[in-house]
Amino acid sequence: MKNLLNYIQSRFTLTEDDIRLVEHYFITEQVSANTMLLEAGKTEHYVYFLSEGIVKGYLNIDGKIVVQHLVPEHDFFTSLESFMSETPAPDYYETVTDCKLLKISKPDYNLLQANSSFWSNFIKTVTNEHLNCKLERVKDFQVLTAKQRYLKFIEQQPNLALNVSIDNIASFLGIEPQSLSRIRKQITF
Repeated sequence: MKNLLNYIQSRFTLTEDDIRLVEHYFITEQVSANTMLLEAGKTEHYVYFLSEGIVKGYLNIDGKIVVQHLVPEHDFFTSLESFMSETPAPDYYETVTDCKLLKISKPDYNLLQANSSFWSNFIKTVTNEHLNCKLERVKDFQVLTAKQRYLKFIEQQPNLALNVSIDNIASFLGIEPQSLSRIRKQITF
């Protein structure tokens, strides 16, 4: 819970009542590596905060796994459209490592929003941060070479680079695994 509260307080000032509400509505869950949190076609019922571990979000397109998200510790994730509209999700979310999650259900999310002074603005802030990251990823795909994308990835996310399989990193960066292996051999640290 401490990691979640620190994350929120790095963006907003919380009152004691706000802290109690967060502690009341978020549930802690320990999850083993390689656990499916959401399957395509099912409705997302939670917003998660990843306190410890790594999670991947991906699509399965004609049997090919396309990794769209590699979620590091101390970040939020969900299949947003599914969660907000209560419709089936197009994507999958799966733990890469053992994880400690804090999750809030849709009804509790709505209650927190109704009963707190910060939640609506906080969610807008986090959503905008995530949107900016997606826009930067799109730009990177347009202007950076595969090697430049990988170098940027290892610079910005060294923990992910060390703890996620080469296949998942390659998919996330839009590179074939063989090409990423060649790129990695060219780089000396």
